Amino acid sequence: MVTAVSKAKSTNTSFLPLVVDYRQKAAAAGRIPTNFLRRELGATEKEILTSRMIDRSLRPLFPVGYFYETQVMCNLLAVDGVYDPEVLSINAASAALSISDIPWNGPVAAVRVAYIDNEVIINPTRQELAHSDLNLVVSASKDNLIVMLEASGNNLENNKFIKCIEDGVAECQIITKSIERLQSVAGKPKREVQSIAQPDEETRTFLKMLCVNKLRDIFSDFTHDKISRDVSVSQVRAETLEKVRMNFPTADPAVCSEYFNKILKEIFRNLIFETERRCDGRLLTEVRPISCEVNLQRPLHGSSLFQRGQTQVFSTVAFDSPDSAMKGDALSVLLGGLKEKNFFLHYEFPPYATNETGRAGAYGRREIGHGALAEKGLRPVIPSNFPFTIRLTSEVLESNGSSSMATVCGGSMALMDAGVQISSPAAGVAIGLVTKLDEEKNKSFPEYKILTDLLGIEDYLGDMDFKIAGTGTGITALQADIKLPGITMDVVSEAIYRAHDAKKHILDIMKSTIPVARLQRKDNWPVTEKLEVPVHKRSRLFGLGGGNLKKLTAVTGVQISSLDETTFMLFAPNQTAMTEGKELIDKFLEEEKEPELVFGAIYKAKIVEIRETGVMVTLYPNMVPALLHNTQLDTRKVHHPSALGLDAGKEITVKYFGRDPVSGKMRLSRKVLLGTASPVAKSLNNGENTRKSS
Repeated sequence: MVTAVSKAKSTNTSFLPLVVDYRQKAAAAGRIPTNFLRRELGATEKEILTSRMIDRSLRPLFPVGYFYETQVMCNLLAVDGVYDPEVLSINAASAALSISDIPWNGPVAAVRVAYIDNEVIINPTRQELAHSDLNLVVSASKDNLIVMLEASGNNLENNKFIKCIEDGVAECQIITKSIERLQSVAGKPKREVQSIAQPDEETRTFLKMLCVNKLRDIFSDFTHDKISRDVSVSQVRAETLEKVRMNFPTADPAVCSEYFNKILKEIFRNLIFETERRCDGRLLTEVRPISCEVNLQRPLHGSSLFQRGQTQVFSTVAFDSPDSAMKGDALSVLLGGLKEKNFFLHYEFPPYATNETGRAGAYGRREIGHGALAEKGLRPVIPSNFPFTIRLTSEVLESNGSSSMATVCGGSMALMDAGVQISSPAAGVAIGLVTKLDEEKNKSFPEYKILTDLLGIEDYLGDMDFKIAGTGTGITALQADIKLPGITMDVVSEAIYRAHDAKKHILDIMKSTIPVARLQRKDNWPVTEKLEVPVHKRSRLFGLGGGNLKKLTAVTGVQISSLDETTFMLFAPNQTAMTEGKELIDKFLEEEKEPELVFGAIYKAKIVEIRETGVMVTLYPNMVPALLHNTQLDTRKVHHPSALGLDAGKEITVKYFGRDPVSGKMRLSRKVLLGTASPVAKSLNNGENTRKSS
C-alpha cells in the first residue's frame, strides 16, 4: 500500500522537501519481530536503501519550482518470498502520484533485470537472482527515458550490461501505459503550480551587470581550489545582493538570491560548452591527479590512503572470527536470501570533510547509501572461502565529489594490503552530465556534455551523478542519480564507456602502488586452529555456566566455536594469543586429568555414595563419581545396595566397558566378576596392582 500526501502551502526552501518512507512489516511475512517490544522499531538498512531508490525514481519528475512538503509512504502488507517487493513499491508509488492531485510529470515504471547463462530475465525470482551475474533495477518514463539505475554485478562486461538496461527500459514502457490507463480512469485533476518568482526586468538587468563577468572570471580561473572558489563566489553574491538592495529597496532579497543562483548555474554550464574545459582546467575526459599509499598504520590488518584531487579517503581492514559475521533478521533473510555477511563496509562522512561543523553520531541515510554502494562494488572480488569476517571502514578525510567511488579504490588497496587474495583490483569513478537546450535545433533531447570524474560543484550544478565501479574488464556496481526527467540510452552508453576508460587509468595508478595482494601474512594476522575434545570432557572445557570460555576470551582474546560434537574451531587475533589460549585450554583440561582407562580392564573402585538405584563410585582421585547400577552389582536381583552390605568408603572391584557413545558416561560392572577366578585388579589410587580379596 502506497500513499502520497502533499501540503497545500509552499515552503520557503529552494528545493523539493520530498520524504519517502518504505517499511516492511514482519506481519507481511507471517512473522513476529524478535526484539524486546515485539514490534517494528526504527528503519532498517534495507528499508533505508529501498526508500532512497524510490526517492531517486520519483524526484526528477516533479515540476520545477514545486517546493511543497510531500511524503510518500510505502507499507509492505504481504510478501510471498518469491518476488522482490522493492520494484513493486516503485510502481505503486508512481501509480499513487499519478492518480493524485499532486503535480507530477509521471508515470515512471521499474523492473528488476537479471542475467543468467547469457540470457536476460525480467523480474526474476529470489532463487533465480541468487544465480545471476547481475542485479539491476531500471526506472524509466515514457519515450524510453531512463530516470534511475541501481545495479550490482559479478564483473559483467559493458556490452552485456547495456543490453540488460535496454531490455529493462523496453519492459518499463508496458507498465507506464498501464499506469496511464489507471490515471485516465481514476486520476484527479492536478493542482496549479505557482511559477517561480523573479525580480522585475530592471532589477534582473542590473543584477546581471554586476555579477556575470565576475562569475565568468572565477570559473575560468583554474588556480582556484574548492574552498577559494566557494569563498570568491560568496563574496560576489554578497556584494551583488547588497548593491541590489541599495538600488532597489523594494526587491525581495530571497527572490534576488534565487535569481543570482540561476545566473551562476547558467554561466557555469555555458562555459563548459564554450571552452570544452571545466572550472579546474581539466578536459572533459580528464581524471584529477591521484596519489595512493598503503600500510600506513602497521598495527592494522590493512590500511590505505587514496586521494583524487581534493577527495581523500582513509580505509582500514579488520579481521575477526566467523562468528562476527553480520546476521540478517528473519524478514530480511526471507526477502533478500542473505542469512549473514562475512564482508561488510562502513562509510563515514564527518562534517570536517567539507570544512563544516555538525553533529557526530548515528549515520544518516546518505552514509548508509554510499557505504552500501561501495560494498556492492567490492563484494564480487572478495574470495568466497575467506576464513575470517572482514570489516572495511572508509573515513572520508576531505571531499570534493565522488567520495563513495574513492572508497572503492581505497578499499580495494586496503584489502590487498591486508593479504586478501581478491580476484582483481576494483576502482570507481563518477561521471557527470550538463545539458543545454537549443530551441532552434528542436531536439527531443538537449545538447549535452559528459564529464569524467565529477567535482562537487559539477554534481551540484549539473544534471547527473553516474557512479560506476568495477574491475578493468567489467562492472560490479552502478548507481545513477539523475536530475532531469530522464536521459536517453545514448547518454547511458557513453557514460559507461567513458567510465571504463577512467577506471583503467585509475587502476594503473593503483597497481603502481600495490600491484598484487600481499602474499606474506602480517604478524598481527588472526589465526585459526581446530581442537578435538572428547564428549565427556566438554563440560571441563566450557566450565560452569561457560565460565572457562568467558575467561579464555577475556584473558587471551581467543574465541571458540563448535563445528560438531567433538571438534571446535579456535580463533585468535594473533599467533601469540593463540599460544596463550592453548596453554589455558590445556590447563582447563588437565586440572582434572584422568588416567587412560583400558577397555575390559579390572579396577578397584571406591564407593562414595549409596543410592536407591545403585552406588556412586570413583576409580581415581578427583574423578566425577560414576553410577554402578543395581543390575550390575550382583548376579542376583538387588533392590537396594545395602542388601549386599555395601557402604560409603568401601572398596569393590569392577570391570570397565568404556563410555556410552551418547552421554559419555562410564559403563562399569561388578556382576561379571562374581564367580570367576581371582583376577588382578588395578588400583589407580596408589598405582599398584592388588589381588582381588574374597
